[in-house]
Amino acid sequence: MRNGRTRRTFAGIMAAALLVTAGCTSSGGGSPDRPPQATAPVAKLSFTPADGTKKVAPDTGIGVKVTGGKLGELAVADAKGRPVKGAVGADGLWRPRWPLRPSTTYTVDARATGTDGKQVTGRSTFTTLKPRRALESGMSPLDGEKVGVGMPVQLLLSRPVPGKQERAAIERSLVVTMSQPVEGAWSWVSDREVQFRPREYWPVGQKVTVVAHLAGLRAGPGVWGTKDRRLSFTVGAEQITKVDAKSHRAVVREDGEVVKTIPVSLGRPGDDSYSGVMIAQEKAADVVMDSATIGEPGEYRIKTKWNVRMTYSGTFFHAAPWSTGAQGSSNVSHGCVNAGPANARWFYEFTQRGDIIEVTGTSRKLRFGNGPTPWAKSWEDWLAGSALGKPVNG
Repeated sequence: MRNGRTRRTFAGIMAAALLVTAGCTSSGGGSPDRPPQATAPVAKLSFTPADGTKKVAPDTGIGVKVTGGKLGELAVADAKGRPVKGAVGADGLWRPRWPLRPSTTYTVDARATGTDGKQVTGRSTFTTLKPRRALESGMSPLDGEKVGVGMPVQLLLSRPVPGKQERAAIERSLVVTMSQPVEGAWSWVSDREVQFRPREYWPVGQKVTVVAHLAGLRAGPGVWGTKDRRLSFTVGAEQITKVDAKSHRAVVREDGEVVKTIPVSLGRPGDDSYSGVMIAQEKAADVVMDSATIGEPGEYRIKTKWNVRMTYSGTFFHAAPWSTGAQGSSNVSHGCVNAGPANARWFYEFTQRGDIIEVTGTSRKLRFGNGPTPWAKSWEDWLAGSALGKPVNG
């Protein structure tokens, strides 16, 4: 019984199969089979730097390659989730507005649309390198300081930057914003210092903010900036003092009006004072003047009061009670501007850093770089010291 039932079932299946075959090959009523449709590929994302890459250079561009689709959104964020601004350039690489920070982890999120119309996402995480040689920096004036109309911005660097390309990159990283936009420019004083000054003196009341985007900036082989710098300052009254070695007078003006005329004594013959446009670089109520600092040990060593520095080499406007008899009539100092104690104290208290002090009537010319001396150069010569060779409009 079981074998008979099995044979009958098998015969039925074979008969059904023959009928189906006959139907597929018949010329009447049937339609031929269509080839199977190709499935659209799913978009795939690949990243450069690849996920997990270490020691990435901060100025490396970020690439996202899409196969089987088209790239849509791309976003970069640091380890704290803060977005990084940037854009895709002509080379197809995404680059940040400012360099990535060293020793920092970044995440790249990308979205693409495949030819099948479906969206896919991808993520890559990488870490930037730790510099073998760090470029540190300092800036002047002080953050929040009120300064005179002649005050430059100084960026001081811990390592020399001799190359023009690297200097140009540093200049591009420096952003100056002004409440009253005026023309100005950066100029290199040495391979470790670049300064900014306006074409003319700062406008009274000007508010200035300077941001140095130095973190991640390549400043030479293996040298990278590690920290951004930022400062803001305001410009006070226009205070300009003109010192005449021949008349032995210092005429002090505030916003164009004479506020005081001070009898002074300048450098004696052989120790002539510098002629030129200087600024009040710093102030100190007490200073020990020592001739050893100018290569003449034993010539003098004396405490002085109410000191306003005019040059790095040691030119001050200060009190000199020992020369009051000569003040207003002859030059007897070792190069400084001597005034009576009361007048020197008044000048000290009146002066703000960055005020203009212009000396005339001597045979010794101020040397550029003897302290912050931006006004010792013409505007054309100042521009010539810029690696970019062009002014900045704040």
